[in-house]
Amino acid sequence: TPGSLQLMALCMLMAAAALTYHLLLGVAGMLSFGHALYFGAGVYGLAIILDRTGLPLLPAMALTLVVVIVLANLTGAVALRVTGIPFAMVTLAFAQAGSVMVRRNPEGATGGEEGLSLATEHVPSFLVGVANTRNLYWLALAALVVVFLVTAWIQRSRAGHVAAAVRENEMRVRVLGLQPYLAKLLIFVVAGTLAGVVGMTYLLLQSGAVPRAVSSDFTITLLVMVVLGGVGSRWGAVLGGVVYTLLDQRLTALANSDAIAGLPRILQIPLSEPMFILGTLFILVVLFLPGGLAGAAARLRSREAARRPQQILEEAG
Repeated sequence: TPGSLQLMALCMLMAAAALTYHLLLGVAGMLSFGHALYFGAGVYGLAIILDRTGLPLLPAMALTLVVVIVLANLTGAVALRVTGIPFAMVTLAFAQAGSVMVRRNPEGATGGEEGLSLATEHVPSFLVGVANTRNLYWLALAALVVVFLVTAWIQRSRAGHVAAAVRENEMRVRVLGLQPYLAKLLIFVVAGTLAGVVGMTYLLLQSGAVPRAVSSDFTITLLVMVVLGGVGSRWGAVLGGVVYTLLDQRLTALANSDAIAGLPRILQIPLSEPMFILGTLFILVVLFLPGGLAGAAARLRSREAARRPQQILEEAG
C-alpha cells in the first residue's frame, strides 16, 4: 500500500542519514551536535530554490548541492580548529544559528514554524502524489545505496584510514608527518554533503520542509540511531536507522491504543509517551548490548561458528 511504501522509504532515508553520521562518529570519532544543519540545508535549500527561482528539479538539486558543500567546508574549517567537547559545542552553535534563521522566516523564505511546502509545479509528475509513492520508494532506496557505497569507499580510502588513526591517537599521526586536520575536514565535508543529498530526497518524500529538520533534536536522533545499531558499523547504522524509525512510528499507535488505556494509571502515564518507551529501550541496549544490535548479531554468529565444529565431532563420534 502507499502507506507501507511511504514508511519503508522513510526508514531507508533515516538509515542513510544515520550512515552520514556514522562517518563522523564511527570513522573519525567526531561527536557533532550540529549534523542536522546539513540535512536541513538540503531540505530547505531545495525547497526555497524550487519556490523562488522556478528552476527544474535537477538544476535546483545541483545548486542546492553546491550550497551544502560550501556550507560544510566553511563550518567544518572553523569547527575543526578545536577537538572533543569544544568541537561538539561549536557544531551545536552553527546548528542553532541555522535553526533560529529557519524559525525567524527571513522575507517569508522558510515558512517559519509552519514549514515550507514543496513547489510541485517544478517537480516531475512521476514524483508527486500518493499514486507515485512507489517511485519515491525506489528513489529513497537509490539514495540509501549511494550513501552506503560512498561511505564504504571513504572508509577504505587513505583519508578514511588517516581519520580512523586520528580517532585512536592524533599525536602519533602528527609524528608520522600526516595531516589530521585535512583528513577530518574531508570526512566532515563528505558527511555533510551526503546528509544534504538525503535531505533533498526527504523533501520529495514528505512534500515539504519542517523546522525539526534543522534542530539539534534531529542530530541527537541520528546519534541514538548509530549507538543503537553499533558505533563503528556501517550495517549497524543502517539497522539502527530502520529500527528506530519503525519504533518511532509504531509506538505512537501503541501509546494511544486501548491496551495502554486499560492499564493502571502508574503504568498508563509513562507508557502513553512514545519517547519514554524509546528511551527505555535505548538504555537497555546501552547496558546489555554495548556493541549495539550489530554487535549482538556478530556475537551470535561467533557463538554459532564455535559451536559448529563441536557438533561435527559429536556427529562423527
